[in-house]
Formats: sequence, structure tokens, C-alpha cells
Amino acid sequence: MDRTISLSGGVAIIAAVLAGCGSTSGHRSAADIVSLASVSGVGRVLVDSKGFALYSPKQEKGGSIRCTGSCATIWLPLTVKGNPTAGSGLTLGTLMRPDGKTQVTFDGKPLYRFAEDNSPKSVSGNGVSDNFGGKSFTWHVASPGKTTASTGGGRYSSGY
Repeated sequence: MDRTISLSGGVAIIAAVLAGCGSTSGHRSAADIVSLASVSGVGRVLVDSKGFALYSPKQEKGGSIRCTGSCATIWLPLTVKGNPTAGSGLTLGTLMRPDGKTQVTFDGKPLYRFAEDNSPKSVSGNGVSDNFGGKSFTWHVASPGKTTASTGGGRYSSGY
């Protein structure tokens, strides 16, 4: 099933609110834990301390962060002050974002939360392809060991 998500109406309002949150948007304390949870249709995935799925784009590997600006208002970087903590069996790292914040990584890939996931264990961003400022991304939920099945396959058009 192909789907298109466009940045208009309510989503534009959400993006504007998130963009206006400044330094608190997505910023977590070092006490927060990344853990594993079973999600129907995709298996075991990484989730944040509130149970929301974490994603990584295949274009961000080897320490590069490309999701900045308007991208980071839809794909919220998981950032910390200090060192991130992980649930049993997970090893996390960090990278410095261009804005100076410390972003959590798993297997060297930066982690993000999708702003349109409305509830814990929702994976509406899995398999989504989008483009922000000429930079293309394909997003998948983060999972240890193997690639998870894609539930999406949609396209996201930012209008930027």
C-alpha cells in the first residue's frame, strides 16, 4: 500500500509547534532508557522511555547527520545531556549534531522519533521515503540484529 503524507493542515501546525519548542524538542535527560519492545508486524524494535518507536534513515550511517532544519521537526532527534542509558543487551553511542546537541545512536546510526506516531508502539513512519531541502531519506524502525519488515512504503513531501 502506497501512501503520501503531506505537510499541510494539522501536520503543519504540529511541525510549527515542534519547531517553536527550541532546545527542549526531543531533548532527554541521561536518565532516560532506550529499550526493546515487540511491535505487531515488525517484531522487536528500539523504543524511547515512553514506548515510542525509534527510527533511523538508511542515508545516515557512519557518523553522518543529514536530518536537520525542517526534517528535524518531523523526525525528532533523540538527544541527551550526558550519556544515554540502554535496556538489557543494547549498546548505545552518541554523535554531535550540527546544532551542538548530543544525539543518541544505535549501531552507529542516529535515532529519531516520528512526530506522526500518535501512540507508543506505533510505527507509521516505517518504510517512509521523504525529501527535505533536496536530501532524500528512507526511514526504518531501529532493531537489533536484522532489518525489520516495512509496514509503510509511503512518501512524505515536506514542501520545502
